[in-house]
Amino acid sequence: MQHVFAPIFNPVNQATRRVPSWAVYALGAVPFIWLVAQLFAGQLGVDPVKAIEHQLGEYGLYFLVGGLAITPARKLLGLNLIKYRRAIGVLAALYITAHLATWLVLDIQLRWGEISADILKRPYITIGMVSFLMILPLAFTSNNLSLRKLGPLKWRNLHKLTYIAVPLAAVHFVMIVKGWQPEPLIWLGVIVALLLLRRIK
Repeated sequence: MQHVFAPIFNPVNQATRRVPSWAVYALGAVPFIWLVAQLFAGQLGVDPVKAIEHQLGEYGLYFLVGGLAITPARKLLGLNLIKYRRAIGVLAALYITAHLATWLVLDIQLRWGEISADILKRPYITIGMVSFLMILPLAFTSNNLSLRKLGPLKWRNLHKLTYIAVPLAAVHFVMIVKGWQPEPLIWLGVIVALLLLRRIK
């Protein structure tokens, strides 16, 4: 069936056929480079570690949402970016891992007793860790070798963890900010909407 938006997105689909997946990794590095530049320019405020930690987490969430949006965009708009989904997912995992590493190493400074207590006693950290532990195996299996070893059915079932991990990441974002700020709630709403849209046949 021809999509209503096909005249708009067909030129985009044709153009992306010539753009290799590695270009997504190059573009995905830009936010990190910009963050480093801000650090050296002294533009991250009085607590640069917290600023880096939070910004890396937000970048990770943006990439998670981008990956989640690919299937609805193809179904509803005819915009086919499926070849980039793996790269976007890996970038999301890298930013989220960097977010966690910043908290562990630079913020808490590997004080494992304090880390364990925070994970157990602070719900937003508990939820964030659960989301991370779901995302990690998805990143490690985002390759053709894992697909062959697991088989298509097991691989697809494993990657359904995305539908739990991404909303949990958004809930973590909502809980980590002070007060009921609109931005995290908007992202949570976008994620819920994308999950519902995926169910449209």
